[in-house]
Formats: sequence, structure tokens, C-alpha cells
Amino acid sequence: MMQFYKEKILSPGQLKRLSEHKYSCSSSSLLDSYLQPWWDWLVSKVPLWLAPNLITIVGLIINIATTLILVYYSPDAKAEPPRWACFLCALGLFIYQSLDSIDGKQARRTGSSSPLGELFDHGCDSVSTVFVALSACIAVQLGNYPSWMFFQCFCAMTLFYCAHWQSYVSGSLRFGKIDVTEAQFTIISIHLTSAIFGPKIWMTEIPYLTGLQLKYLIGGVTTICALSSFYSMFSVIFTGGVGKNGSTVAGTSVLSPIIPFSLVVVPAYIIYRKSAQHVYENHPALYILSFGMVAAKVTNRLVVAHMTKNEMEYLDTALIGPCMLFLNQYFNFFFDEYYVLWLCFIWVTFDFLKYSSQVCLEICNHLKIMLFRIPYSNEQTNLDKNGTTRLQRSKSTKKHH
Repeated sequence: MMQFYKEKILSPGQLKRLSEHKYSCSSSSLLDSYLQPWWDWLVSKVPLWLAPNLITIVGLIINIATTLILVYYSPDAKAEPPRWACFLCALGLFIYQSLDSIDGKQARRTGSSSPLGELFDHGCDSVSTVFVALSACIAVQLGNYPSWMFFQCFCAMTLFYCAHWQSYVSGSLRFGKIDVTEAQFTIISIHLTSAIFGPKIWMTEIPYLTGLQLKYLIGGVTTICALSSFYSMFSVIFTGGVGKNGSTVAGTSVLSPIIPFSLVVVPAYIIYRKSAQHVYENHPALYILSFGMVAAKVTNRLVVAHMTKNEMEYLDTALIGPCMLFLNQYFNFFFDEYYVLWLCFIWVTFDFLKYSSQVCLEICNHLKIMLFRIPYSNEQTNLDKNGTTRLQRSKSTKKHH
């Protein structure tokens, strides 16, 4: 049944399992090893009183703000955005990427690591994925190719969802050689190229390849990398179940997570194709953001299901937004689709924020921690320069003796 938040979202059993959850991750990223010195230097400059979740949310706000500037100047992804707006997007994404990479280091440095930090980090990433994919499409004016833009944006959302689907099955989040960090820096490069040479650079024909524009090369590389990632993920999904008889961590079918996400992607495509008023083609940014927030909500529910070792429900209150558009089409566009789309966006954003805030509040109450504050002072913890507490060192010494 759908959860309308009249009662608590997480049961006592789920909260207990969440408090016992241990973060498991493996990575073979090509860029991470080169960026580690930068991240280590950056986190060393962060005050010890600054909460890790606060670092994450500041980065996300900057990322969203710079993307919205781009959306303001090109809401249809066809108009050429100002070069400075593309540069701001590149800077915003770099700041988000850097802050997102040091929040875990700050948590370990201050001894404030918790399951809530992992959930909050992935929740911010789910939102960022939508805005980053949209900003890249605007930077190369992909609104002139609506189907291609639809594919690019939903491909990014699907990849992010599948990464956590894989984690739900295997119990561990795995990153390949070309993964999130590489994708983020590729998009930063796209924005910088648009800022330096102008967005029209992507319409330049590649030498010796008549009729093939530069943007097609990006699309081809993206598709190849996405297919490679999907292959790796589904190899784990179909063979790596750690539950009973090869099931998920919750003991459910490894295929069960496909249903909630299908309820986002399939309606998004049908509404786009059936719209007589061409609501997606005329307002692609608003359309992508609307369904992107639904995808973010569903992804967050999958992360919660993994961390609490619980079955994931199929239906969700966020689907009320897409239902508005579907029913309006069914009744022959009783209302102007543009206004219904705005109503959909407002609803799904409100629903996502309400769900996220309530889940965070319930976890905070259970773990007796605060979301954006470290609940103790530096004097109490006696933190040294390496972020190790005297209490931790004392415990460590006792264990060795």
C-alpha cells in the first residue's frame, strides 16, 4: 500500500536493521586515485565542527542553483545559453563533486559516521544526477533532438538506479573503471567547452567524417559506456544475490526492483509520445525535472530498502504527479498540459522533500544524532589534527592489549 506519511515510514524493525547496517563499497575508478590528494588537502581545510551532511547539502544547492541558471536561459534546451552560464555550471558541478567526495572523509575525521550519512549522501546524488544530466543536454542544445535528450536524461537516472539495485542484490556498492567521477568530469569538460567556444561548437562537423557533428560523438561514447555499465551491473544482479537462494539482501526476488522504476520511465515515455500539445518537446527541462524527482524518490526508497533489509513497495505517492498528466490526456486535455505539468512538478517535489525529511527525522531520533550538526564540541572529543579522538585511541590501545 502507498504510504501517505500519516504514520511513521520506518518500522522499529527497519530502524534496528538500519542501525546495524555497515557500508560496503568497492571501486576501481580511473580518476579517483589522481584526485585523492586534492580531496585529502581540501578536507584538511574544513573546520572540525562542520557536519558532513552540511557539506553535502551545500554542494547540492550550488549544483542545483547553477543548473537552474542554465535552465532559465534555455528552458527548451534549444536556445543558446550564455557562455558564462555554462562556466558557472562547470564550476558548480566541480564544487559539488569535490564536496561530495570529502563528506565521508569528514565523517571519519570527526568520528561522526552513521548510516544516516550514507543515506543522505545517496539521496543528494539521486537529485544531482537529474540536474547534471539536464545541464549537459542544455549545454549542447539537445532540445533540437527531443528523443535523444529523453534517452540521455533517463539513461543517467536508470544507471544510478541500477547501481543501487545491484547494491540491493549483492549488499555492496560497486564502481567500475569508468563510473560516476569520470562521468562528472566529462560533463564538466562539456560545460567548459561550451563556455570557451560557445554551444554551437557541438554542431561542428568532425574532420573526414562528413555530416557527423561533434555532439554525435559524445552521444556514441555515452551509449557505449552506458551499455558497458549496464552489462557489469546486470551480471551482478543475476548472479550475485546474497540472500537465501540467490535473492536480495531482503530475501526478495532480484527482479523485484524493476517494477517501481518501470512505473516512472514507462509513463514518462507514453505521456511524451501521446501528448497532442507536445508538452515534452516544448518544455523539456520542466518535464525532465518532474519525472526526475519521481525517479529520485524511487531510488531513495530502494536505498532505504537496502539499508533496512526490507522489501520495496511498488506503488508510491509521487506517482500521483504523472497520473495528473495521464488523466488529463485521457480526458482529451481538459486542462492546458503546461499548467498540469507545473502542478505535477510541484507535487512530486513536495512529496520527495516530505519523504526525505521524515525519513531523516526518524533516523535521527532513533540514532540520537542531528542531521546538520555534530552533537559534541571539539573540547569534548579532543580531536587531533588527524581527526582521531583520544577516546578512540584509548579504545584502540585497550583492544591491542
